[in-house]
Amino acid sequence: MPRAVLTGKAVPANIHGMAYSFLIFDFGGDEDLAQQARHRIEGWKQGFRLDKKLQLKIERKDLEEKNDTGTETSAKNSKPGSKAKSPSKAKAKSSRAAEPEAGSSSSGEAEIRMIVRLDFSDHEKLSHQRWLERIPTEEPFKTAKPKVIRPGGPDFDTTEALFESLD
Repeated sequence: MPRAVLTGKAVPANIHGMAYSFLIFDFGGDEDLAQQARHRIEGWKQGFRLDKKLQLKIERKDLEEKNDTGTETSAKNSKPGSKAKSPSKAKAKSSRAAEPEAGSSSSGEAEIRMIVRLDFSDHEKLSHQRWLERIPTEEPFKTAKPKVIRPGGPDFDTTEALFESLD
């Protein structure tokens, strides 16, 4: 009777790969609704101690390009002496101030997408499933065209690469 040959590396039984899922919400140009959703997720992270398990990144299209060119010129014109000290801080402050104005004035041109990554370990499958069901049914997320992307799905790899590339 021939013996089976093991060709793979042995993996300890207590180490499991952590599968994570993505939730994508498309807010269109509604900056206020996107901010409400972000505050809601930040509250859940603090309240339920989900710091590493519930991660959020926001993707802005068309609005980001306009803010970059507009804030550089406004930062140069507003404080020429302070530019040498901390250009990144002045740029960040002016971009934060410019975002709500640009979002409200050009709401049709901007596209805001929120990507939420649920990263629970294998023994927390029930919690993972409950959060996947709960988040899209909450108020700021209902109208944002929720889309769930699970591991092994057709868009999983592209979504994972996009999530890692965002700030």
